[in-house]
Amino acid sequence: MLSGGLNQSSVLDKYIIHKHMGIILWIIFGALVGWVASLIMKTDAEQGAILNIIIGIIGSVIGGWLMGAIGESGVGGFNLYSFIVALLGSCILIAIVKVLRR
Repeated sequence: MLSGGLNQSSVLDKYIIHKHMGIILWIIFGALVGWVASLIMKTDAEQGAILNIIIGIIGSVIGGWLMGAIGESGVGGFNLYSFIVALLGSCILIAIVKVLRR
């Protein structure tokens, strides 16, 4: 038994639930960012929900990397700053894909 009346089983269960909620939030965040980026870049008709999620998540990584390169923080949670950083990265990703498709 751990301090506070918790046993190892309940702590592990809470960790697993928290981990899965994090994955679900990243998927929702990616979908939202990818969808808004596709509207801005006028590619919404070409993309489905799965591609929006993929673009949003990869765009978050690209935006975080770019912000890190200029000395700022990247995507750090589910907030407006992270949304803008991820949106920037997603728009850049869509622009690169548009150039490569031509």
